[in-house]
Amino acid sequence: MEAVGVRKLPMIGDRIPSFKAMTTKGFIDFPDYYKGKWVVLFSHPADFTPVCTTEFYAFQKKYDEFRKLNCELIALSVDQVFSHIEWIRWIKENLNLTIEFPIIADDTGNISAMLGMIHPNKGTNTVRAVLIIDPEGILRAMFYYPHELGRNIDEILRAVKGIQTADKFKVAIPANWPNNELIGDKVIVPPATDEKTAEDRMKQYKGYAWWFVYKELEK
Repeated sequence: MEAVGVRKLPMIGDRIPSFKAMTTKGFIDFPDYYKGKWVVLFSHPADFTPVCTTEFYAFQKKYDEFRKLNCELIALSVDQVFSHIEWIRWIKENLNLTIEFPIIADDTGNISAMLGMIHPNKGTNTVRAVLIIDPEGILRAMFYYPHELGRNIDEILRAVKGIQTADKFKVAIPANWPNNELIGDKVIVPPATDEKTAEDRMKQYKGYAWWFVYKELEK
């Protein structure tokens, strides 16, 4: 039973809470604004900080790859929109890169708190949270990093590709896919749930055991 006054934070499989917010691209009504698209919603501790600047640079460099997956990026911090605008102007002028994705100005901290992006033991700024949300507004994956550790954008991109692949082909994705140490770029067939299917598994697929079989990804 949920304690009175305790906010339930979104978990994997939950519908993401809706909210309206000011961004560097104007007001949005989330997640309806992105209906039909995948979204990577990520928070950063603060504008005009070195690690966050490297992350924004890296996210923008990969933005086209995310968009090829029908996936949009949207950032968030507790800074005001004026700070966001000045920061991305600085990035353009000094690093010769235009940040194309919107940044939410959550200066009240309400959205960040609702999404579990503020962790009291790490201060009042947002941690480096990443939420992967599907086209129906369902939270599919979430990652948290401390202020001192910058994110690996390739891993976030891999996660989106992996979840989409799992959905499309009804398979599971191995560690380090598509460069898994045991099965390379192949995918895992879901384990059998009855004796007859288990008996046939090793006849139908390559594998290590009836509960661990794999196949080539369909083209």
